[in-house]
Amino acid sequence: QVQLVESGGGLVQPGGSLRLSCAASGSIFSINVMGWYRQAPGKQRELVAAVTSGGSTNYAHSVKGRFTISRDNAKNTVYLQMNSLKPEDTAVYYCNAQIAPSLTLTYNYWGQGTQVTVSS
Repeated sequence: QVQLVESGGGLVQPGGSLRLSCAASGSIFSINVMGWYRQAPGKQRELVAAVTSGGSTNYAHSVKGRFTISRDNAKNTVYLQMNSLKPEDTAVYYCNAQIAPSLTLTYNYWGQGTQVTVSS
């Protein structure tokens, strides 16, 4: 059984910063891509940022230059540093990971979501 546990959400004023963390635990052989998605009320879930096991990153255009994704492979943890936050960044943020419990299987896992609210 694999779990993704997120932390770090909350309420912040525009221009502020937050750091999200997501730790994977359980039966893990390897982890390929880890990433963050978000879903605002009435909108579809969208990719925010992703990072491969080798460190290659990908960002949504709307967060480039403001958000930084990183991971600690030894801790099976992915982070999202969010700076210069805007009200339009308000959403539930979900951690996602492609995890292989064995050499031949890979599954897609989601965290429970953490609320980020940017408001004055």
